[in-house]
Amino acid sequence: MFKRLSFLTLLCIWAFSGNAQNTDSITLVKTKWQKTRIAKQVRLFQYHFNQKNLFNANENISFLEIKNTGRKAVFALGAEERELITTSNFGLRDTAVAAVNGNFFDVKNGGSVDFVKVNGKIINTVRLDKNGIRARHQQAAVVIENGKLAVKKWDGATDWETKLPEQNVLLNGPLLTFNGINEMLDTTSFTYLRHPRTCLGVKPNGRVILLTVDGRNENSAGMSLQELTKLMKWLGCTNVLNFDGGGSTTLWVSGFPDGGVVNYPTDNKKWDHAGQRKVANVVLIKRKK
Repeated sequence: MFKRLSFLTLLCIWAFSGNAQNTDSITLVKTKWQKTRIAKQVRLFQYHFNQKNLFNANENISFLEIKNTGRKAVFALGAEERELITTSNFGLRDTAVAAVNGNFFDVKNGGSVDFVKVNGKIINTVRLDKNGIRARHQQAAVVIENGKLAVKKWDGATDWETKLPEQNVLLNGPLLTFNGINEMLDTTSFTYLRHPRTCLGVKPNGRVILLTVDGRNENSAGMSLQELTKLMKWLGCTNVLNFDGGGSTTLWVSGFPDGGVVNYPTDNKKWDHAGQRKVANVVLIKRKK
């Protein structure tokens, strides 16, 4: 009897979960995004789900979709070896069209804790834990060559990132989806709790999505990595890489109001555009010269 009840309970949970997921995917597909042309081959999409109608929560989502041709709009990295500066200042300094915050960094001493190479120069190296274990945010990379971007997965070698041939390499993670297959995630609070998130996705046609989800506010709950994986799948991405999130989550667009910050960064604990956190590096979109 107990086994039967347990099975029925599990069946109900599974059915409810499937129903909720189906409802969420339909909600997203039917969303009438606010669309803005930023530059040739670059568009901004924005929508505030403010009726607790996505994952049973309010969610504020902003993303750029970029044609990944290396022609009119090109990808680049901005990074500092030690200094931390805001995403908007990186964008302004490098005369970019747009920028999002990059990988994880040393809050006290500055610089990334992961491998970063910009225009062939190594800016930061990997800091493994005391047991020599590679963290999940060191098991994938954004690589850029001739303005075109791709996602690569760690091959298990200890010196993997140093042998990547591309001139621009940014380790990041965890990797959520690779070649259409979802990766296994751990059971930490970082994975399962809702936080502001920044991530990158690549569609089968090569187009790139750079996305932020705001969080830690009644206006936007943030997402777990499982929810983020589903969101990016519904947006059509088959390769998805999580970036540093939380207070770092920032999407900046040149010429926009409020200093160009599109989303609602949380470092000032206010629902405005002024709460940027200083970071070690960014992914940039630039006009090809």
